[in-house]
Amino acid sequence: MLSSRVNSTPTGMPVGADVVPEGVRFRVWAPHRSRVHVICDGHPPLPLTRDGDYFTATCPNAGPGTRYWFRLDTDDRDYPDPASRYQPKGPHGPSEVIDPSTFAWSDADWRGITLPGQVLYELHVGTFTPEGTWAGAARELPWLKALGVTCIEMMPVAEFPGRFGWGYDGVDLFAPTRAYGHPDDLRRFVDSAHALGLGVILDVVYNHLGPDGNYLKAFSPAYFTDRYVNEWGDAINFDGPDAAPVREFVIENAAYWIREFHFDGLRLDATQCVFDASDEHVIAEMAARVRQEASPRDVILVAENEPQHVRLVRPRESGGFGLDALWNDDLHHTAVVAATGHREAYYSDHAGAPQELISAAKWGYLLQGQRYCWQNKRRGTASLDVEPARFVAFLENHDQVANSAHGRRLHQLTTPGRYRALTALILLWPGTPMLFQGQEFASSRPFLYFADHEPALAAQVATGRAEFLAQFPSLTDPAVTRALRNPAADDTFARSVLDFREREAHAPVVALHRDLLRLRRETAAFRAQAARGVDGAVLGPETFVLRYFDGSPGRRHDQTDVRSGDRLLLVNLGRDLDLDAAPEPLLAPPGGCRWSVEWSSESREYDGSGTPPVEDETRGWHLRGHAAIVLRPVPAPRDQQAPTP
Repeated sequence: MLSSRVNSTPTGMPVGADVVPEGVRFRVWAPHRSRVHVICDGHPPLPLTRDGDYFTATCPNAGPGTRYWFRLDTDDRDYPDPASRYQPKGPHGPSEVIDPSTFAWSDADWRGITLPGQVLYELHVGTFTPEGTWAGAARELPWLKALGVTCIEMMPVAEFPGRFGWGYDGVDLFAPTRAYGHPDDLRRFVDSAHALGLGVILDVVYNHLGPDGNYLKAFSPAYFTDRYVNEWGDAINFDGPDAAPVREFVIENAAYWIREFHFDGLRLDATQCVFDASDEHVIAEMAARVRQEASPRDVILVAENEPQHVRLVRPRESGGFGLDALWNDDLHHTAVVAATGHREAYYSDHAGAPQELISAAKWGYLLQGQRYCWQNKRRGTASLDVEPARFVAFLENHDQVANSAHGRRLHQLTTPGRYRALTALILLWPGTPMLFQGQEFASSRPFLYFADHEPALAAQVATGRAEFLAQFPSLTDPAVTRALRNPAADDTFARSVLDFREREAHAPVVALHRDLLRLRRETAAFRAQAARGVDGAVLGPETFVLRYFDGSPGRRHDQTDVRSGDRLLLVNLGRDLDLDAAPEPLLAPPGGCRWSVEWSSESREYDGSGTPPVEDETRGWHLRGHAAIVLRPVPAPRDQQAPTP
C-alpha cells in the first residue's frame, strides 16, 4: 500500500473531514496552493496548516451536519471538499460533515459474497421506483429475493449535477448523491439487503469525472493527464508527475465504499480507459486494497472491459489484476443478433448462429485475439482456461437497452417465443447471469439516456449522443432521429421509471424468470458452473443443444447410470425442426435411461402454446420453433433399454 496512508485521516482516508473529540479535522491535498482556509457554517475562515503537499486543521465549532467550504489562496469563489461525504445542495454547493460511526449496522454476522452461484440484478436507483430513492428501492428487496436474485449491482451513485442522470458523470467520488437520499439511506439499503441474504455491489467510475461540478483541478491539475486519449474527457493521472496522491485518492475511494457502506464489491466501469503504465497497475493495487478492507468478509470485483482483456481476472501472482469477473459483450451481441436478425455497428461481427452461442457457453469470449472487422483490429485475449463463472452473461444492461431505437427492451424487438428461449439460455448459462431492472417482468418502459445539465452543456450532450447513435444506420433514418429523446428533458427521465403494476399484468414473464432461477438453484448440473462442464452441438440452422454434465465428464455414478444427473437444454430459435435420426452423441441418454421434459418455455404458465412430445420411438425428435426445453434422464422401461452384452 502507499506509504502516505500513515498520514491519513482518523477513518483511514487520505483526505476529507472527520469528526474527532476536538471537533472536525479537515485534510486536503493542494500541492500548488499557498493558503487554504475552511469556512464552517458561516464562521470566520479557519486557516489550515501546511503539511507537505497537504493542509490540515481541526475546527472546534464543527460537528456532524456542519456545512463547509474550502477557500484556496485568493480565488474569487469557495470550493466543496474533494472528499466530501455528502453534497446536500449538489456538486456546486457546500459539503456537509458526516459521521459514519453513528449508523447502527445490524449485519455483523454477514460474511460477504463469493462469485459462484450469484445472480446479479443491475439497478438504477432513480428509475427503479417512482420515488427514485434508496428507501423506495429497499422496499422492493424482498420481491427480488423471492424472484431468485442474489446480488444487486447498483449503478453509480457518486454525486452528479442536476436532478437526474445515469451516474457515470459523477464528480464527488465520496458523496452518495443527494438525489436518492441521505448517505444513511444508502447504508440502510445495504443493511436491509444483507438481512435478506442479498449482496450489493456498486458500479464505480475511475476512468473520468463528469464535466460539470468537477473542481479537482482547482486543488491540483495533477488529478488529470493529457497523456492519454479518453473519449469521455480528461483521463485520471495514475502514472504521471504527482500521481501517488491521485492513486491513493481513488484507491481509498474504492475501499471507502466497502468500509463505510458495507458494499460487497464493485463493478469497475470502462476499465480500458483506466490508463496506467506503472509497474503495478492501479486496478491491481485497488483490488488488493479492497480485499484488505473487506477482510474477513468476501467481496467480488467485476470489470467492464470493451477490448476483452482477460488479464483483469487472472491472479496477481500470474501478472493479472486479481478481479473476479468480466462482462461478456460477445455473448450479448450474438444473442441479440439471434433474437432480432439485425447486425449493425458493433453487432456486425456476430452472426447469432448456434455455434457462436455454444462456443460462448463453453469458452466465454468469442473473440480471443482474432480480427474484429468493426474496429479493423484484433480483439480480445486468450481465455480458454478461464472458469465459466468469471463471465457475466446478460441479454440487457443499461447501455444496450438505451442504444436501441427509443430505448426499447429486447422482448419488444423479437418474438415472445424467442425471448422466452433466450431467457432460458441466459438464466441457465454456465457463467454468472445478470438481469437489468424490469427485464424480469418484460417492462414496457424504455431505458433512455438522460442527463440533467445546464442548457449549453445539455445541448452538447444531446449532439454527442446523436453522433454516437449514428454508428447504427437504422438510427440515421430522419423519421427515427426526429423521434430521439432529448437527454435533458424531464419526460425522458420520467418515461424510464419502472411501473411495478406490470409485475401482475405480465405475471407469466415473472413466472418464467422465477422458475428458471429456481431450476438453476436446485439442479446440480446447472448450479455447478464447472470448467468443461458443458458441451454443445448444432442441430439445425437455428437450433442447438447444450449438455450440462453433473460433475466431471466421464465420471461414473454406478455401472448402469453413467450420467444420471446430466441435463439437456434444447434451444430452437427458428422453425419447427424434425430429426428422424439423431446421430449426435450429446443427445444420447445415460445408460438405462430415457429423456423426459423437465421444463419448457412453451408451458401455458408462460403464455406458451404447449409442448408436444420431444422424442418418439417411431417419429424421432421434434423440436418446436422459438422454444427452449430442458430434458432430464429418468429410468427407461425395460423394453426400451438398449441391449447389453
